[in-house]
Amino acid sequence: MKAVRFVGAKKPLELHEVPLPEIGQGDVLVRVRAAGICHSDVHYRTGIAKMDRYPITLGHEVAGVIEAVGENVGTLHIGDRVCLHYLITCGTCDYCFTGHEQFCSQANMLGKDVDGGYAEYISVPAKNAVILPDAIPFEEGATLMCASATALHALLKSRMSEGNTVAIFGIGGLGISAVQLAIAMGATAVFAIDLNGDKLALAESYGAIGINPIKTDPVQMIRKLSGGKGADVVLEMIGLPITQNQAIRSASPMGRVVMVGLSDQPVLVDIYREILGKEIELIGSNDHNLHELSLLMQYASDGRLDTSRVVSRIVPLDAVAINEVLDSLERFDGGVRSVIVP
Repeated sequence: MKAVRFVGAKKPLELHEVPLPEIGQGDVLVRVRAAGICHSDVHYRTGIAKMDRYPITLGHEVAGVIEAVGENVGTLHIGDRVCLHYLITCGTCDYCFTGHEQFCSQANMLGKDVDGGYAEYISVPAKNAVILPDAIPFEEGATLMCASATALHALLKSRMSEGNTVAIFGIGGLGISAVQLAIAMGATAVFAIDLNGDKLALAESYGAIGINPIKTDPVQMIRKLSGGKGADVVLEMIGLPITQNQAIRSASPMGRVVMVGLSDQPVLVDIYREILGKEIELIGSNDHNLHELSLLMQYASDGRLDTSRVVSRIVPLDAVAINEVLDSLERFDGGVRSVIVP
């Protein structure tokens, strides 16, 4: 089968012919119908995020159709539409048992530790295959598995509650999902911060208040629009020191700032004035958890999370086309979400 593979940091991805994946007794074989291209894949290619093994097939946002099932799989069937939870874990350690499987010492991530979805087929444990409702197209279902799921996890980590104000820095795939989920969860105001006017317009169409840092200081504007206090919850989805610093300074007293964007650069923080003096909580958010996906599917199924406008570009399973998308994402001009359709 065909697969587009990572062959080393600072090198373009390559199209390879590889064997069809084998399945074990508890696995399913999925024919890939859509695979999202995530900004994390840019970090792998640039070397910001280290890859321990390669060549490897990238792609951790995957949706498709079950083509074969292992003999011990009883809950899934050939022909089922599924999307894939990207963390393959042991299921028995303390972290897995308590629903924090992202810290499982044996965890393997699709597209990073094991072959992912930039391919025609993929094999995963059956527990990682989540039924995709018929109303959700494969392209949109794929984006749910990272962008939307990670946004939901960040909001849950923030302990956002009804009546809170929320500021979101970065309105890409994660940010546009976070806008909608925050509103669905009862935010009274959502501030969307991005340099891209089209992304801001999309966020505003869902009920957010768009703020363009080219035109105004986002920290000052958030304070002005929140009556001087700042946002109760702030999500940083970009991973740049400037936006991470702005996120911290945008928080209200006792506000919660959740860092989601990946970065390998330090951030200077005035601990007394920006953290201690205001009793701000600085929270890291890492991936998402399998048990959260049922809530995510509920939001998507009932329309509170609209995925119909998240996919901004569809490309074939072609190395040149995929590298072009990664180039655009590296320049932060890659649209909301690009999806591969083999």
